[in-house]
Amino acid sequence: MTDAFVTFEKVRKTYDGRSLVVSDLDLEIAKGEFLTMLGPSGSGKTTCLMMLAGFERPTAGRITLAGRPIDGVPPHKRDIGVVFQNYALFPHMTVLENIGFPLSVRKLSAAETERRARTALGMVHLQHLADRKPGQLSGGQQQRVALARALVFEPVLILMDEPLGALDKQLREAMQYEIKHLHERLGVTIVYVTHDQGEALTMSNRVAVFNEGRIQQLSTPKELYEHPQNAFVAGFIGENNAVHGTLRNVAGNTGEVEIPGGLLRCDLLGDRTIGVRKLVSIRPERVRILAEGAAFANVMPARVEEVIYHGDHLRLRLSTMNSTEFIAKVPNAESSRNFIAGQDLRIGCSISDCLALDAPAR
Repeated sequence: MTDAFVTFEKVRKTYDGRSLVVSDLDLEIAKGEFLTMLGPSGSGKTTCLMMLAGFERPTAGRITLAGRPIDGVPPHKRDIGVVFQNYALFPHMTVLENIGFPLSVRKLSAAETERRARTALGMVHLQHLADRKPGQLSGGQQQRVALARALVFEPVLILMDEPLGALDKQLREAMQYEIKHLHERLGVTIVYVTHDQGEALTMSNRVAVFNEGRIQQLSTPKELYEHPQNAFVAGFIGENNAVHGTLRNVAGNTGEVEIPGGLLRCDLLGDRTIGVRKLVSIRPERVRILAEGAAFANVMPARVEEVIYHGDHLRLRLSTMNSTEFIAKVPNAESSRNFIAGQDLRIGCSISDCLALDAPAR
């Protein structure tokens, strides 16, 4: 990336001198980008954010911001706004005073501080709550105040560490869109940390998937979901049926994988050695329930174990390919059939909906 605004160059972090929390991280973030660091607990994503903020120092490597190394720059001089999950609002201050606090620390005049604080308050649509205390606000309103406080001094970069983790599902989803739209209006660079896959896919320009201190894949949300590069990403992003088998034939980018019950023709990634173990990833919404006699690229017999109504779709738990946990999602609008437990049927998947990846080591 030639227009990199933030760079991590061979960055390592260890706390005990032996195990690496972050391992040889190379990452470039463009100016104005919304990049999410996504991964399970202990994957290194929050440590990367804390090093960028200045609350942790790299053990090795270099971090730059706008072309300048920042490793020796204290947090308050990095011109970075930070929003945490707990919001860290001062309970004795009003909303307006909380938002203006970073400006008062920077010795701006009282009039300029109030002017900017009210402008930031308008960005998050809370002008009518300027005189309230944090304890009088809902969780979503407190989150907006924390966001306005991070924006008020016009930082070059905003970091967010699980900022929506304390909110209920409906409010969390609403705030995802609000932050996304705020980013689109302001064009500020945002680095966001979460373990929530849906959140990452909804909000980001790109997503860096972390595991064991390394980036497993760095892609757009669509590329990440549609074309995972390894078994970890396929299993971590969204819901996934994982079928284990053995590669038997290769033709260009297509392979035939022998599985319990037959062969699956798949898009092929990684090792192409005949006889190698493969993990075939199939998304539940890509599984078709076939009418009697219908042909498809891949056809397998299945038995319905459980039918769960989800409003907009039916979730079928199936026995097939040596698994009793194979999931198919059938949109209600497309389903004119009544499914019952114990029912035998045929399922189909296209070649492009079956992705053969290198199987993880046993």
